[in-house]
Amino acid sequence: MTYEVKSLNEECGVFGIWGHPQAAQVTYFGLHSLQHRGQEGAGILTNDAGKLIRHRDTGLISEVFKNPANLEKLTGQAAIGHVRYATAGEASIDNIQPFHFKFYDMEFGLAHNGNLTNTKTLKKELEHNGAIFSSSSDTEILAHLIRCSHNPSFMGKVKEALNTVKGGFAYLLMMEDKLIAALDPNGFRPLSIGKMANGAIVVSSETCAFEVVGAEWIRDVKPGEVVIIDNSGIQYDTYTTDTQLAICSMEYIYFARPDSNIHGVNVHTARKRMGAQLAREFKHEADIVVGVPNSSLSAAMGFAEESGLPNEMGLIKNQYTQRTFIQPTQELREQGVRMKLSAVSGVVKGKRVVMIDDSIVRGTTSRRIVQLLQEAGATEVHVAIASPPLKYPCFYGIDIQTRRELIAANHSVEETRQIIGADSLTYLSIDGLIDSIGLETDAPNGGLCVAYFDGKYPTPLYDYEEEYRRSLDEKVSFY
Repeated sequence: MTYEVKSLNEECGVFGIWGHPQAAQVTYFGLHSLQHRGQEGAGILTNDAGKLIRHRDTGLISEVFKNPANLEKLTGQAAIGHVRYATAGEASIDNIQPFHFKFYDMEFGLAHNGNLTNTKTLKKELEHNGAIFSSSSDTEILAHLIRCSHNPSFMGKVKEALNTVKGGFAYLLMMEDKLIAALDPNGFRPLSIGKMANGAIVVSSETCAFEVVGAEWIRDVKPGEVVIIDNSGIQYDTYTTDTQLAICSMEYIYFARPDSNIHGVNVHTARKRMGAQLAREFKHEADIVVGVPNSSLSAAMGFAEESGLPNEMGLIKNQYTQRTFIQPTQELREQGVRMKLSAVSGVVKGKRVVMIDDSIVRGTTSRRIVQLLQEAGATEVHVAIASPPLKYPCFYGIDIQTRRELIAANHSVEETRQIIGADSLTYLSIDGLIDSIGLETDAPNGGLCVAYFDGKYPTPLYDYEEEYRRSLDEKVSFY
């Protein structure tokens, strides 16, 4: 455990490949591109002529495979890999994926990005029927459902299991003779398919990995779709037709890399448009625009271009600090910001600064950055957030599952402004967010999940429903 800077984390990233003689090495590079999606652990499972081989451990992908022998032993022409940040399950090696299941008649590997909302109910039922779980991760649920199914065909078992789990999920399932990818009926988490020059097929949580491994994007996996990849090629199938696109808007706001494309929209371009729209909604006078590195830099560009204000490098990020996790004390959180960021006095001194950030979670980070700019000589600090106020939890794969930790859920905009010490505070509107991302769809909310901002969830919450309802009446002071 080190210091917290942004207490907002995505759960996982997955990568898979079929038909490459160096599948493990390609998967390693793919996972390296997805490292921002999870830093607690990583693993790779390969398929060598039907024999599945795995290595996993806690830490970054470079740490897990620091010993070259760990990668060299993963032979075969197919692989799946996973980087993990836990929103469900403990941070132990037992929960590091891919999982490897061995049965008397078959074996398979499984990797999952997302969070199931009916885990407690399903686990109780499965254990009542004799299932034994070896981890506390919700990913293991799918494997037990597949084995418990009475459907005569294996794909029938898989489809039945996919229709039983609820919530957000992008699965990669490695069989002895095929690679299976599946996405939840709302497509909460991104998942894309690409093809390499030698014909190998790759599947990734983000398209940025395709650039690194030299693959060309084919298309995104659709909500409710199951994709079978084997030596004969790619087969697209569905396990349900009851679908409605509601991709997590936080992918565009914060999680995804700016060089990724999600459902035809480039993340950097979407963030620039968010910044431009934020500038149109901003009502104050200022001298310069300063983006909080790194995920807010695209929005700062858009804000500067739209407002006509110069976009300055008023904050510098230390790229060599250790990765961060949430600390229990406010003092350590604030110290973590100082370790990560420095204000450039020569840029901000004597200036009215618009500080652009992508979101405010607890407010701890925002308050400390405002202080850094003020200490560096800024005469005014106007905080402009390129997303609406985070007021509600996410149950589909982000580690915010209670309103208690969200400052906007417990305080008004004016109260939040006072807490963080800014001269003004402006959030991007929900409509402005939806228009800025601009997905080409007639789905509600422009094909986005914006439940974190308006509390209107696109699915039932199942096991979380009662707890969530109770939380609506809770108020926590951040003063």
